[in-house]
This record gives sequence, structure tokens and C-alpha cells, in this order.
Amino acid sequence: MRYIDFVDLQYEPLETEIICNFQVEPRGISIEEAAGGVAAESSIGTWTELTTIKPYVKKLKATVFQIEENNIKIAYPVELFEVGNMPNILSSVAGNCFGLEALQHLRLNDIHLPEGLVRSFKGPKYGIEGVRRLLRVKDRPLVGTIIKPKLGLKTHDHAEVSYEAWVGGCDIVKDDENLSSQSFNPFEDRVVATLEKRDKAEEETGEKKVYMVNVTAPVEEMLRRVDFVENHGGRYMMVDIITCGFSALQSLRDKNSDLVIHAHRAGHATFTRFSRHGINMKVIAKLSRIIGVDQLHVGTVVGKMSETKEEVLNNVEALKQPLYGLLRVMPVASGGLHPGLIPELVKIFGKDFIIQAGGGVHGHPMGTANGATAMRQAVDAGIKGYSLSRYAKEHEELAAALKTWS
Repeated sequence: MRYIDFVDLQYEPLETEIICNFQVEPRGISIEEAAGGVAAESSIGTWTELTTIKPYVKKLKATVFQIEENNIKIAYPVELFEVGNMPNILSSVAGNCFGLEALQHLRLNDIHLPEGLVRSFKGPKYGIEGVRRLLRVKDRPLVGTIIKPKLGLKTHDHAEVSYEAWVGGCDIVKDDENLSSQSFNPFEDRVVATLEKRDKAEEETGEKKVYMVNVTAPVEEMLRRVDFVENHGGRYMMVDIITCGFSALQSLRDKNSDLVIHAHRAGHATFTRFSRHGINMKVIAKLSRIIGVDQLHVGTVVGKMSETKEEVLNNVEALKQPLYGLLRVMPVASGGLHPGLIPELVKIFGKDFIIQAGGGVHGHPMGTANGATAMRQAVDAGIKGYSLSRYAKEHEELAAALKTWS
């Protein structure tokens, strides 16, 4: 079968098919042939005619059913995929087709999985509502921090900084993406010491606090770390889903631990940032939700990250839109945030999101505890409808933050 044989603009997709939206830039061939090449190479075709394609195999071909300028839609028969196997799905629709010489650029901008395939995955265990029940916070964004510096602190100091953040007002303390089990801060020691400080902070503040410990590791070790966290009273795990891969993420969710899964997207921009090639972050958000994360970093619009408002809101939509009964996933805004940006964040995200500020807490001139207090004050001002400048007149921690990051 030729590439062009995989194009049928009169075809009407079935509800049981996977639908992928691609942006295609051909190199020396027509858009029709390029589109057909993507469909062929991601299903039953290849670069030349085959003598091994039986009549029943032809029924499994992917079909390009829409071409609008450089944007195409392809329908894939669900029989092409193994149920409950996300690596298999991505190896097909986002595999070798990206390396075709005949394509200048190729980008997967969206994906729709049929209900039967979605239900073969576990989906989120907690989602937005479960996270709020756990933390007993109903009507405001959750306030979190990332321990800074991200690497280098010894276990005792890491736990002490966590404590200061919690008593100052943070609901959440999180490891950064590259803190694992280095010699200066071994995993087991860190978990024990930091959870002890969490318990102390809860007793003193009367609020629920959580520690998102980074369990990222080879799969067997990662699963062992999950058990360790759970056995020591932890409520959360954090995992670097891109560098671990979807296979590891599925193994983590299939373990069915009682820990909330916080998904960090470290490394995503290696293939999501360039708008003409790679995979849209919205796709990663949607598939991560189907597998079963409860929280996911989505960008900030403001702050230091590069994504546009449209991109970030698309990521949020992928986590919250109706999807065959799956729970909604909590979006996480993180990267260059400080109290002065909170009103804009609330306008963008609403109330159902997590604010993760590292430098914006620990860089406060009055220290970590006061930096956390300033973040809570900024959230309170936003929820009450007060301007930050007005609220800062009666809250010195917020006033110092605004002066620092004006």
C-alpha cells in the first residue's frame, strides 16, 4: 500500500477509534502524501509495497480523514493497540513517524482515546476533590514550596527548612526534581526527619500538612521507596514522569498505593517547547491523567516558564474536562513565582490549583517562615478581593515580599 492509500477524506471515524491531531510540514512531497506517510508508518504501512499484507490486515490501517492546511487528523482502529498499555500506544502514534526524512517537522497536538481504552487504565485515585479532603482546604488555592537550594542541603537542614515553611503557612513542601538519595541527603533519612517535622508543624498550627517526597528511581527501587514513605506515615509521593517514562508511571499507579501521586514534568520541554515539532504538553497532561496522576505541573503564564496563556489553559483543560468519569486532576503552577504574582495566578487558574514557590518563599528577606506567611497573605488578599498593596499595609511579611520582588 502506498502512503496516499492511507488518506480518505470521506472517511467518518468510529467512536471506538483513537483520533490524533498532527501538524505536518512535508519535505519535497505533497501534504496528502506526507499525511498518509504518518498514518502508514504509525499503523500497518511502510516505505514500500509489501507481499505480506493480507486482506484482513488492510482493515486495520490508520486513515487520514481531515486535512486543513498543515493540520491533519488520523483515525486508528482500536485493535491496533494493547489495552492498558500506554507505552504501546505512544510507540505507535508518536514513534518512528517523527523521524521520517520526508517530513520537515511533525507535532502531535492532541489525542482522543475511546472510552473502552480509557477505562483499561486506573485513572486518578484522589484528584482535586480527594486532595482537598486530605488537606481540609476547601475554598482557596493550596500553597506549597520547593526546598531551595534544590540540591546540597543536609538532611537535618532540609527538614528544618520544611518545618519553617509549614509553620509559616505552606500546606505543602516538595522535593525538587533532581533530589533523590544523594550522599548528603539520603532518601530514608530525609523521609523520617521531614515527616517528624511535618507532625510537629501540624500539632502547632492545627492544619494538615503534606510532604511530597521524590521517589523517582528505577522501577523496583521506586516501588520500594513508595512502601517506605507509606510505612512511615507519608501521604504523598512525587515522581518525574518524563524521565521515568510512562511504563514506570503505570507501574507506580498499578501498585494502588494510598499515596497521592504528584507528577513533575521535568524534561518535557525537550519535546513540547518547539511549536512545530514534538508533542504538545496537552497530550502529556491528558495521558498522565488517564494513567492516574492526581496532580501535574502545567506552567504558570507568569513567572519564569515559557508557555503562553493559551498553552497553559489548554493543559488545565486536559486535566479538568469530562473524560468518561475520570476524576479531575489538580493543576500545579510552579516556576519563578512570588507573592506579587498571586492575584494574576488566581485570575488565570481560579481556586483549584497549587501554587509552588521556591525562591519566592526561601528568598524572602525575613526568612523562610515569613516567606511562607507572605504567600498565604497574598492568597488571602486575592480571595477576599483586596489589592496586595492595601493588604500589605497591615501585613509586614507581604510588604517585605512586594518590596523585594516589585
